[in-house]
Amino acid sequence: MYMNLSRVRAGGQVTEATAVIVVEGLRKSIRNGARTVDILKGIDFEVPRGQFVAIMGSSGSGKSTLLGLLAGLDTPTAGEVRLNGTAISYLPEDKLAKVRGRTVGFVFQSYQLVPTLTALENVLLPYELNADGDVDAGLRRARELLTNVGLGDRMDHYPVQLSGGEQQRVALARAFILRPPIVLADEPTGNLDTVNGSHVLELLLNLNRSEGTTLVLVTHDPMLADYADRRIVLRDGLVISDELTPKKAEELVR
Repeated sequence: MYMNLSRVRAGGQVTEATAVIVVEGLRKSIRNGARTVDILKGIDFEVPRGQFVAIMGSSGSGKSTLLGLLAGLDTPTAGEVRLNGTAISYLPEDKLAKVRGRTVGFVFQSYQLVPTLTALENVLLPYELNADGDVDAGLRRARELLTNVGLGDRMDHYPVQLSGGEQQRVALARAFILRPPIVLADEPTGNLDTVNGSHVLELLLNLNRSEGTTLVLVTHDPMLADYADRRIVLRDGLVISDELTPKKAEELVR
């Protein structure tokens, strides 16, 4: 038995009006030949606006599948995900793409940059696809973000001309270009060495604080998870622990 803190926040209870992410009865199964494999077996939690949640678990626990469902990149077998009050799990692709583009920034472990675009063009891409504002405003925002992640002098470089750490910093800037209320990150430091990984994490946290977003991060690293407000641990497709981190619990006691 664990203490479910998905509804607890400083100053009161989390309701659907204050929760930016709501997950109810989420299940995901796949067919493997003649048998059905249950990846997620019924997940429930809510995330209040501005909270930093680390999702942990061993390989095969379902954490990356869960993140993909939160992003609307996959469809659940049963259950529902609501982002900012909108049920996304069964929307038609055109409507889903619009909600996803406006609501979620995604940071991939493998960067997912377009090789034929410069760093500036990669960051600007979501703006061009989803924003209705003027291009000049998007360019100013993209340049500001790249400067904030230390790439002000690398804007015209292509991904092949950038190190892994620099590519991940471009990916961070891209995730924040539209000021999304939610940023999802899948092992964002997993392909980086310790020094670059620490730098990328620091930049991600700084961006998250300055932009006021809700951050959900998948990681296997307990030291990284210690920076979060809350840890959700999965095992065999189920939540086995949902607790505030010691850092956050200490803040609430003060």
